[in-house]
Amino acid sequence: MTIKVAALYTQPETVLQDYQRLFELAGGATSLQANTTTILKDNITWHFPMPGANTTPWQLEGTILALREAGFDDLVCVQNRTVVTNAFKGEDLNGYVPIFRHHGIPVSYNFRKEDMTWVPYRPEARMLALDHIYPKGIYVPDYFVGKNIVHLPTIKTHMYTTTTGAMKNAFGGLLNKYRHYTHTWIHETLVDLLAIQEEIHPGIFAVMDGTTAGNGPGPRMVQPVVKNVILASADQVAIDAVAAKLMGFDPLDIKYIRLAHERGLGVGDVREIELVGDDVSGESWGFRVGHNSHSFLAWLAWYGPTRVFQKLVLRTPLVGIPILIGEVEQDYLYWPLKYRGIAKQWRINTAWGQLFEQYQQQGYLAD
Repeated sequence: MTIKVAALYTQPETVLQDYQRLFELAGGATSLQANTTTILKDNITWHFPMPGANTTPWQLEGTILALREAGFDDLVCVQNRTVVTNAFKGEDLNGYVPIFRHHGIPVSYNFRKEDMTWVPYRPEARMLALDHIYPKGIYVPDYFVGKNIVHLPTIKTHMYTTTTGAMKNAFGGLLNKYRHYTHTWIHETLVDLLAIQEEIHPGIFAVMDGTTAGNGPGPRMVQPVVKNVILASADQVAIDAVAAKLMGFDPLDIKYIRLAHERGLGVGDVREIELVGDDVSGESWGFRVGHNSHSFLAWLAWYGPTRVFQKLVLRTPLVGIPILIGEVEQDYLYWPLKYRGIAKQWRINTAWGQLFEQYQQQGYLAD
């Protein structure tokens, strides 16, 4: 079977229609199981509205329109939390709540017992890391089993994995708040999660926004760069490979893409991927991950010589100390002193920033 990734150049005036066309080009309707609940898994990387870091409101609304047009009426969004990201704050500040209300999309939270329960799951596939990281058992939300899932990542860099996209988007939904245990083995974890997804979901699809892409020490503290590109595919490895190529990286040099390709979970070699839609094959943006104080502290915790203290610090009540440091650093230093200003300039000076403002004022755009 030919592996397809759909790519389109877009602009604010046509973006909702372009997302619907993108969904069709990538075979969205045939990639998902009909008459089945479909989970929308947006990406709130930072609860603040940082361009390039989070699912865009037009990405969310355009995908909802495309799914409804294709006959997928039973849609639900599932949110997750992290130790430094507030899901309620994120869906509010990024403009998702009015879209959910207008289009009648219920929202569930994988950290609320009344919404779903974490149950033990024994994967059929051989795990690379998760069974060692969680020796007492791998747990997944019972609500996910038997449902389609549509991932809504953005094109951006990541300080742990070089790039992040569709495969990494499962990280929030399928792992609980102790997902930080996996960071030393993050590449293997992403491959394990994709294997689990292919076992529990009858249909998997990804719609990726690169209208404003994120460069630098992502995934939160990115430098937003307008690129006007959107992608979609049923192959989670292939869409991440194409996104990596757009950013200027060799996809097979990125460990999680290479491992998934080698294990037959998708196609990571762009020479084996059919691009449909617009020709983006000549794009190479020259992105670089870069470093800041947060990435240095993360390196010390997960990869540096001090990682021998992981269990002592990160799996005991002492974990509250690095969580507090991370929250203060990102929310009370980096955001007010630097990134809020970057986001403000993006809103003022770019067409996509002005579209974001329109969403903030109107709530939604589609009738």
